[in-house]
Amino acid sequence: MTETFKYLMLGFVQVLQPLNIIWLIIGSVLGTVLGMLPGIGPTTGIALMLPLTFVMDPLTALLTMCAIYYGAMFGGSRSSILLNIPGDGAAIAACFDGYPMAKSGKAESALAISAIASFFGGLIATIAFVFLALPVSQFALRFRPPEYFVLMVFALIVTAASSKGDLFKGLLSIVFGLMFATVGIELQSGVERMTFGIAELQSGIDFIVVIVGVFGLGEVFTNLESLNRQSLKPIQTKFKKIWITMEEWKRSIGPILRATPVGFLVGVLPGAGGTIASLMAYNNEKQISKEPDKFGKGAIEGLAAPEAANNAASVGALIPMMTMGIPGSGTTAIMLGALIMMGLQPGPLLFTQHPALVWGVIASMFLGNIVCAIVNIPMASLLVRVLAIKPTILYPLVLVMAFMGVYTVNFSTGDFVLMIMFGVIGYFMKKYKVPTGPMILAVIVGPMMEQSFSQSMKMTSSCNNIFFSSYICIGLWILTVLSIAYPYIATGIKKLRTIDI
Repeated sequence: MTETFKYLMLGFVQVLQPLNIIWLIIGSVLGTVLGMLPGIGPTTGIALMLPLTFVMDPLTALLTMCAIYYGAMFGGSRSSILLNIPGDGAAIAACFDGYPMAKSGKAESALAISAIASFFGGLIATIAFVFLALPVSQFALRFRPPEYFVLMVFALIVTAASSKGDLFKGLLSIVFGLMFATVGIELQSGVERMTFGIAELQSGIDFIVVIVGVFGLGEVFTNLESLNRQSLKPIQTKFKKIWITMEEWKRSIGPILRATPVGFLVGVLPGAGGTIASLMAYNNEKQISKEPDKFGKGAIEGLAAPEAANNAASVGALIPMMTMGIPGSGTTAIMLGALIMMGLQPGPLLFTQHPALVWGVIASMFLGNIVCAIVNIPMASLLVRVLAIKPTILYPLVLVMAFMGVYTVNFSTGDFVLMIMFGVIGYFMKKYKVPTGPMILAVIVGPMMEQSFSQSMKMTSSCNNIFFSSYICIGLWILTVLSIAYPYIATGIKKLRTIDI
């Protein structure tokens, strides 16, 4: 314990150099802005930053990239709350209750709790990083392809089962998502699936195209009738202080503390990422809530939980990269490449051979979360004024942002057609109250799920028993069954309590 604090103090000495502080602030601001732009996100931001790292000190380069990473986690929810367009996959869950809060005149509270939950989620996860990095990374090594497959099944079922009344629709949404995820060339056999002879579909459908279409264009299409009748008014014209009440804080602290460990642990698993973490945290919070019907209608708990989880996941994703040399996400994969180009080999020896570098990065996480919170709350006071723009002006701007964001993914105009198609799908899903979360998650995890299944089958000559071959698999299957049964059990217990004896 004493040695840990000694190394942490060494890290703070390194980070508190003027040049490092300047780059930490630049990275936090840049990450926040990039996080708000659909289709950009931290991966693109760090990729653009990569050439500059060649002329930087390794610590300065790494802390700047880390600042961009969790700055984007802060900023991704801004467009989700104000425009119903997630900045990236991790910000999807912020749409569910953040946007309804903005529409009901609580945009200031939504933006504030988003920043506060992100701050505490990142801060608590960073403390956990200091003490749990090596033990947690060793546990993550136990995850083989079967464990990953069952984990994906668990994540999908939890998302679909978040409301027992929508279970069938949730499962149907998963089927649609997995169907879209299989479009393109199958990596194992090289067979084309559902490409219809269109060359652009051979590489599959990027999930950014799906989420921008379903949420962004879907929202615009939903409001077209009101626009035609000229009855749609600006969401908000009077602005209040960007902060939350004591009552809102009391409702948020529990979800933040419960969601942070979920996000941290999911973030450690290579490839899982903030999207799964935030959706799992959201659905867990909805299942244990005494008022689950309020979720999706502006429940502050439904915003606080995923925001804390996705920031915790961004910290957790750094653990396998630094301790084992295994990237926990696409963003950390780029950071891993940067480390190697600097002549540094990630792994346990990194902590002993370059302690000033490692602990400097860890110390920068504490300062970076503080900087991001300071940057995001004042910025929110400017962003909230977007809601006062007339719909006839706002929605064309939303369309422009959506098309620009999608184009930057693959620089293909063919993605425009797909985005419009998913916009129509999002419109009808909203009209018939089919949950979009399960479909989006299925699109994101579908390729990894399929790959894990194929690898598992090759490990045992097509024997399905491998999915029950470890305590981790069995535990995840039990949690999957409980996630389906829990809402019915809770409802039954509630009815028994109301029976007069």
